[in-house]
Amino acid sequence: MTLDRRDLDGRTRDDLLRAGLEADGVHLVRYADRWPLPGTRAERRAVRGVVTWLGLAALFGIGFFVVYLAWPYRYPADGYELYTPLLGITGGGCVLLLAVAVIRYSQRFLPEEVAVQERHDDPSGEFDRTTTSALVTDTVRRAGLPRRRLVIGMAGGVVAIPVLGTLLAAVGGLIRDPWRQPPADTVWHSGWYTTGERVFLRRDVGDPHKVELVRPADLDAGAIETVYPFRESDRGDPEKLAAVFDRGDTPAILIRLRPGQKVDAKPGQDHDNVGEYYAFSKLCTHLGCPVSMFEQQTDRLVCPCHQSQFDVLQSCTPIFGPAARPLPQLPIAVDETTGSFYATGDFRQPVGPEFWELGWQ
Repeated sequence: MTLDRRDLDGRTRDDLLRAGLEADGVHLVRYADRWPLPGTRAERRAVRGVVTWLGLAALFGIGFFVVYLAWPYRYPADGYELYTPLLGITGGGCVLLLAVAVIRYSQRFLPEEVAVQERHDDPSGEFDRTTTSALVTDTVRRAGLPRRRLVIGMAGGVVAIPVLGTLLAAVGGLIRDPWRQPPADTVWHSGWYTTGERVFLRRDVGDPHKVELVRPADLDAGAIETVYPFRESDRGDPEKLAAVFDRGDTPAILIRLRPGQKVDAKPGQDHDNVGEYYAFSKLCTHLGCPVSMFEQQTDRLVCPCHQSQFDVLQSCTPIFGPAARPLPQLPIAVDETTGSFYATGDFRQPVGPEFWELGWQ
């Protein structure tokens, strides 16, 4: 059946609905309102049920924002291990409960419809578009959406929560500024970050609560040792004493060169060493594996994972393997009172895999 614009003018929405269905070969077996009499007690009870699901979704959404902004997420802190699970529970619960509310609304308020339709592949013309619009608006009217503003408002608010959550995740770094949290929690700073207190070089003796500082006389010529940061303010805190061994960016290698050897220092790093003593990050700049092998005869640090080799005498510049960036150097000095090594600052460049700093030369 083909109708032009003159056949459509003056028809009611129900007429357009029926005409559109007939034109598409649809036979309505049943099509009736869920609530023929609006405002009944049963209908109000059904509305309250949907609103309850929406309210629960809203509570979970609000909980997501509270967890994201207020829950402790840094180690160590009480409850930090629940941060990610709580984000998943509250965020996922919000979306799940919203889906339940939508399903319940469609079950309780959309028109009861049983229809049989023949499949056809003809393109949609103006008649089809107009009648389809009539079908949609009739469904909205029969579902009672225009007069159920509480449901619409609740649904709109709950739908907005995941959208705002996505935006919050995108701009979270701007809301929670890591630079204002000493020590600055960014890839540009490690556990050696100093805020005025001296950070000494500490060796690992197997007991995380035992402190043993490193002195120049502890290393023979051509020897290396893995060291970690230590602050005197942490001496009485078992958790902080153990935490330095759990941070992935703290391990450093202290090297004592043989007599007569000298490192070709990078610009600005001429005074980062103490005589023949140099310190570099232990994390390979390829994929972060520990650079734990030292060839004394060639003065090379070797990564056992992918065989990257770093020339110590060239400020640990990579000369073989996939690593493309030198190992960051840790500036060191000797404390006048204790005679122990301490770091005069953080690493000169970001530690670990090279994708943090592809443009550095």
